[in-house]
Amino acid sequence: MRLFAVAAMCAVVVFGNASSAAAQNWTGLYVGGSIGAGFQKKDASKTVRFDANLDGTFGDTVRNAAGADAFTTGFCGGLAVGAMASGGCTDDEDGIDFGGRIGYDRQFGRLVVGALVDVSKTDVIDHVTAFSITPAFYSFTREVNHVAGLRGRIGFGNDRVLVYGTGGPALGDIDQRFTTSNVVNTFVPTDDDVDDDDDDEGSSERVWGYQAGGGLEVRFGGRWSLTGEYLFTSLDNREESGIRTKGPAPATNAFILVNAGGTDFERSEKFEFQAVRFGLSYRF
Repeated sequence: MRLFAVAAMCAVVVFGNASSAAAQNWTGLYVGGSIGAGFQKKDASKTVRFDANLDGTFGDTVRNAAGADAFTTGFCGGLAVGAMASGGCTDDEDGIDFGGRIGYDRQFGRLVVGALVDVSKTDVIDHVTAFSITPAFYSFTREVNHVAGLRGRIGFGNDRVLVYGTGGPALGDIDQRFTTSNVVNTFVPTDDDVDDDDDDEGSSERVWGYQAGGGLEVRFGGRWSLTGEYLFTSLDNREESGIRTKGPAPATNAFILVNAGGTDFERSEKFEFQAVRFGLSYRF
């Protein structure tokens, strides 16, 4: 919110001082690059969901042979330090954001509309862990390789300043990994379409989502402009993160007690992160 407040104040100042006989406008093709920071919200509500009877519906309670909830020790929004929940978890990781874009704008008076293609890398790593009473941990990790966005944008500008909003679909390439201290069961991905990495415990998956945000662009030197932008990204890889736990554990094992085929695990939340970017563009 502070970013938009600053952008609005700057726009008022520049619009108020701008010449009415401006020779340049925002119509045309442009290319640019950006660098900034990506970050995630602190979310203590992240969990892992279970499908114990393999009916395709998640939300089951996994129970052991005595009827007790096998996951009463709970969940954490991080990577497990050890097999017991009391050991805690490491935090998610935020980092640098950088990328490039190409776009086209059209100006109608003060109104500017356009479209752009944006490819970026946001260095954020997200974890969630479930702890069973065995004790054992079950951790899901995901990291963005890159995100390609096809976004529209609309705003208001004069010869020097453009204030805009932007949004549209996004396609993300995500590295994901599952780790566990459980050595009794076997674990396999439930998504047959994942691309296996060299490491048997990891996979890469392309998933769809959306991006939305806004920014302020200021022209200088004729064809060059500087941009400050906030962008929210949401990618839904919940199904693609799925893991099935199976035998060869005894038939009384909690994960094969309801269905001998096993129990499916998946993350409960989408991959959502934010970025603040500062960019440089050239207009043709």
